[in-house]
Amino acid sequence: MTTQLQFPLPTPGTVNPAAGDAAKADGMAAAEASTTVEWATACDAAIQVMARRGVPFQAADLIAEGLVDEPDHPSQWGPRFGIAARHGVIQEAGVVPSKRATVHRSLCRQWVGRRT
Repeated sequence: MTTQLQFPLPTPGTVNPAAGDAAKADGMAAAEASTTVEWATACDAAIQVMARRGVPFQAADLIAEGLVDEPDHPSQWGPRFGIAARHGVIQEAGVVPSKRATVHRSLCRQWVGRRT
């Protein structure tokens, strides 16, 4: 027996994958628009370096390796990794705890270079 309040069906409007996808796209576009060209270029180059190594990596590894500095806002990572994935540079390699102490080991995506 559970002590949680249980609903037999989702409340209308609370589960809407299309709305979630639209909100994600809007957020990614806003993050991309606020990213400097210099940081975006450095981040793209760092992703390519890590991709060529052929081992799984996350955003924290780019900083730890000294390949790129922190972005102005953490949301600026997502568009860079998304673009690299769409261009076939990297692919998802699971979800793992973040190595960054500032996010208390919350889950983040891990990536690996695509073999071409």
